Amino acid sequence: GAHTPPIITRYPPSPTGSLHIGNIRTLLFNYLYTRKHGGEIHLRFEDTDRARSAKEHEAWALETLAALGLDFDHGPVRQSERTERYSAALRKLIDADAAYIAEESAGEPGARVVRFRNPNTQVTFHDIIRGDITIDTTDFGDFVIARSETNPLYHLSVVVDDMDMGVTHVIRGEDHITSTPRQLLLIDALGGRAPTYAHLPLIVGEDKKKLGKRHGAVTYREFRDLGYLPEAIVNYLALLGWNPGDDREYFTKDELVAEFSLERVNNSPAMFSYEKLASINKLHLDALSEEAYEQQLRAFLGEDNVLVAHPRFGDVVRLVLRERLRVFGEVNDILKKGECDWLITTPTYDAAELSWKDTPKEKTKEHLAHVHSVLTDIDMREWSVEAITHAVMPYAQECGKGEVLWPLRFAVSGTKKSPDLFTICALIGKDETLARVQHALKIL
Repeated sequence: GAHTPPIITRYPPSPTGSLHIGNIRTLLFNYLYTRKHGGEIHLRFEDTDRARSAKEHEAWALETLAALGLDFDHGPVRQSERTERYSAALRKLIDADAAYIAEESAGEPGARVVRFRNPNTQVTFHDIIRGDITIDTTDFGDFVIARSETNPLYHLSVVVDDMDMGVTHVIRGEDHITSTPRQLLLIDALGGRAPTYAHLPLIVGEDKKKLGKRHGAVTYREFRDLGYLPEAIVNYLALLGWNPGDDREYFTKDELVAEFSLERVNNSPAMFSYEKLASINKLHLDALSEEAYEQQLRAFLGEDNVLVAHPRFGDVVRLVLRERLRVFGEVNDILKKGECDWLITTPTYDAAELSWKDTPKEKTKEHLAHVHSVLTDIDMREWSVEAITHAVMPYAQECGKGEVLWPLRFAVSGTKKSPDLFTICALIGKDETLARVQHALKIL
């Protein structure tokens, strides 16, 4: 068959702020489509808004792409460095009378702009996601394409860039649909070949309004600081607007590349759910080995965190945190609510709280004394959840679980709501467990 030209796409972030989750989803869909078809990706910074563009935003965009594993093949190039190309295109259009220099109606007297001579036709283009779209360009009038011959506006610079880079597929947000006819008119006037278009659905919050700050985190940096894994963000964003055709939710990046197709992108707004993102993050956490999990959580919390500083941090992760956390940042809630205080400090409480319901004080004391003696008999080297359970449970079953386990829980944790009682004993160690039970006996 005829040789099909390679697929060429572009990432076009504008370095005027942090990459918003909507931009990242667009970059991701470009990535998945291009990698699936063995194509090439150009990165270009659309920095023509010179007042608002900043080098640190560029650096941050590159860091975000790297963190999410969205690599590219060419670039980055900056529009601010390509003025000569745009000026040449403007001259070509003016020479062909496809554009003309006009007085700026709104600006200072004598200010001049370049306007495109609109042929006022209907433009139809095929959108992979939406089918054929027809727009009447008459409403646009003779639109402005440059502030001066060296200062092009967005529509012109994008068209020149895409032509120079040989872009075959433009995958972008649906807010660009109305830009497409203007760009097609310019491509035609410059003698270029129109690319194939795919306009992605908007991302909205649960209130159906365009996703924004009021909904919560919206930039990669914010999600990273909350403790989401990059793999989970990629996985979840891929499911915003694209449907794998079955109920699967967990995907690695390679699996997404293999499965992705633009035909399966729907055109209704995609609702962003922080709940759903957290549950997908949990699937990616579950996939980590014990070692990787501990290492990543340690790196997230930092060495000066009270839990990380705990001599048995690895056990704390394994026995308490791993099951509970959907997102690493939830550790901070657990700490704030004091749910791990038993690990860090000796609990304080009233003697009255030690007894289960209306069990007499003497009875509670008797139970705790018995528990103290069976725990003392466990060999230090055998001290574990299993050994403690084995020592205490038969007695608790005989005398009443509430009456025996409640005072023990209070003695070691000082709280009604805590992780598994035997896990606490295992984690604080034999000496500390006995000391806490001893203290309870003393205040009784």
